[in-house]
Amino acid sequence: MESLVASILKIAAAVAVGLPLVVYLAQDSLIFYRQPLPESRRAQIARQFPVAQEFALAVPDGTRLHGWLVRPHDATPAPLVLYFGGNAEEVSWMLEAVGDTARGETPGIAWLLVNYRGYGASEGSPSERALVADALALYDHAQRLAGIDAERIFAFGRSLGSGVAVALAAERALRGVVLVSPFDSLAAVAKHYYPYLPVDWLLKHRFDSVGRAPAMRTRLLCLIAERDDVIPVVHAERLYAAWGGPKTRVLLTAANHNSTDGAPAYWPSVRAFLETAR
Repeated sequence: MESLVASILKIAAAVAVGLPLVVYLAQDSLIFYRQPLPESRRAQIARQFPVAQEFALAVPDGTRLHGWLVRPHDATPAPLVLYFGGNAEEVSWMLEAVGDTARGETPGIAWLLVNYRGYGASEGSPSERALVADALALYDHAQRLAGIDAERIFAFGRSLGSGVAVALAAERALRGVVLVSPFDSLAAVAKHYYPYLPVDWLLKHRFDSVGRAPAMRTRLLCLIAERDDVIPVVHAERLYAAWGGPKTRVLLTAANHNSTDGAPAYWPSVRAFLETAR
């Protein structure tokens, strides 16, 4: 019996030590699910979306980021939306939607869609520190772009990108922030999924948006998926409640985490919010 108890205790100890260690070592791949951009897709984009100008920027550490700049035909200087996607998102899919805006559906709005480092054709490896630094570099570069109004720059963050957008808003002057399926902090979401792990000790990438929210004075549009199956709605609600600036909340009825942009209220709400910059 003593040997059995000893064996059980050894197994329990191994699990108690080993599981957190595995999660700690694997968290980068769990948080950042990199998506490549095949050269065939890149060539297709050039043919399919002639309105999209291929964009590249070498950030201060030398990493080269890649994406697309979509400019409107009817306004100079134009407001600009900086887009930050989800953790498994290659951002070229957004070109169809923003191409419509450039052709006049939302007149006078420019969009800058750039893949995170390690995603698409962007170099490097993602981390919270790197993604936030890249967002700051993109903002600073965008202010100098020809035809862009430096006083009317928006951040648009979806899911993981909400953490990047909020961090940017804490450091730079923005005309507004659009958050889709956001969260209060990545630590809070991780505790929901891993209540048996010491998340506060393990998590390297915290994206503590709720900690930044009370000091915010930037206008917020918060789009919440009613049936979010990835980030429980309570996390978005906590962030919205903590936001210190003017804010608007839109509940996307029947939408889940990956169907927000198909909800009837989604694009009309975004367009109405961006129109205020004109």
